Amino acid sequence: MTILSGKTGRKSRRLTVFAIAALSGGSGKTITSLGIARTLRQNGLEIACFKKGPDYIDAAWLSAASGRPCYNLDPFLMDNETVKGSFAIRSQGCDVAIVEGNRGVFDGMDVEGTSSTSRLCASLQIPVVLLVDCTKTTRTVAAMVQGCIGFEPGLDFLGVVLNRVGSERHVRVVTKAIETYTGLPVLGFIPRLKRDPLPMRHLGLTPADEFSSPSQALDKLADVVKKNVNVEKIVSLACKRAKRQGIGQGLNALFGIYDRRFSGLRIGIVRDAAFQFYYPENLEALELLGARLIFLNALSDKSIPEIDGMYIGGGFPETQASRLEKNLSFRSRLLQLIDQGLPIYAECGGLMYLGRDINWQGRKFRMSGALPIHFEMKRKPAGHGYTTLEFFMDSPFYKEGAVIKGHEFHYSKPVMLPCQDINHVFACKVIRGNGFDGILEGFVTQNTFSTYTHLHALGQKEWARTFLEGVANVKRPEIKSKGSM
Repeated sequence: MTILSGKTGRKSRRLTVFAIAALSGGSGKTITSLGIARTLRQNGLEIACFKKGPDYIDAAWLSAASGRPCYNLDPFLMDNETVKGSFAIRSQGCDVAIVEGNRGVFDGMDVEGTSSTSRLCASLQIPVVLLVDCTKTTRTVAAMVQGCIGFEPGLDFLGVVLNRVGSERHVRVVTKAIETYTGLPVLGFIPRLKRDPLPMRHLGLTPADEFSSPSQALDKLADVVKKNVNVEKIVSLACKRAKRQGIGQGLNALFGIYDRRFSGLRIGIVRDAAFQFYYPENLEALELLGARLIFLNALSDKSIPEIDGMYIGGGFPETQASRLEKNLSFRSRLLQLIDQGLPIYAECGGLMYLGRDINWQGRKFRMSGALPIHFEMKRKPAGHGYTTLEFFMDSPFYKEGAVIKGHEFHYSKPVMLPCQDINHVFACKVIRGNGFDGILEGFVTQNTFSTYTHLHALGQKEWARTFLEGVANVKRPEIKSKGSM
């Protein structure tokens, strides 16, 4: 593959970029994106991967495939200039950038397709490789592809990759139909795989951090792609459409952070197999403001070092509930620190860990006990999608009247337990989403704020500052909010 062996992107300052999109969710975008990214990486190219929309698991797999952090581009949470700026910064110095879409290519927030993959690609001038699930269909695939070509004029399709084809004859018939009726080239196919190389579970893919051999699985996907997909042609077609890239504005300008006012504050980040959902940008924003991040493991650490605040992200405390329960020393120390007023920001899985217990697969597991909440795991999502919350009272990190936008995806249903402690209160009302019960959100106790909503630091640019201000108000009250970020 001659094109794949060169470093054309760096010399010309033109970035070869394409998106992988499909007609619907569950069509195979992730395994195709992973296989192509891994193939390009194996050929010595520097790959920048992006995931459209809010997602942790696919992004983590794309990071593993490319050897670089994968960043999210979310037109709902982020304004257009931030999306463009993030893409420019993260793709600098790379040969190829791959954007994995979400849902169907035209699916957005409304009938106009607001925040859809197609609108993102049009804004960034990214050509699209359309992935089509060919299960139990042949010539009709051409009609679907032709419909996509004419649906939003201006969207640039490089070609088509067929997925879940059953035989060589199936490939020939579908390929001829597409190329005859649409004029788009078929760039390869993914055969119907007898065994899913990336097993699924209740929230989608099994996370890379929990998978026994992620590198082996990625190499197998690369083998499938190299055998059946013309990656060189995809790159060649995308290279011909490559636009000259400007120099990114820099991280400080992207985040709107121009000082290190909180230098020296020690923030504990609980990151392990139970709590792994952190956007790289959230941690970057904390560091840009001067915070020192101290990573903790709730599964194995027996103590908690001296810290000024704590951030517990989302994840799968239910699948690790037995190990979390057994680490009594960590749970006990955490409860002590909460009672002493340690500022804590907890999202989704972090919220569940702060509760009384979790009922998972017929067993009840004790958690930290800081919140009078029991969590029941359900078979279907209890909350899924974008959220908007409004604070009707002050909280440790946000003031009354503040409005925040994020997203939720949880199978747990909270059950409030009897409690007379007036320090246990809700601080938010749900404008969009489900939250705790469709009405209330943002549970506060002491200096702890717990929520089902995940925030992205490029969507909620004041998040890192308000969090660290809340920490500083407890630890170093002499730090004042001198203007905005």
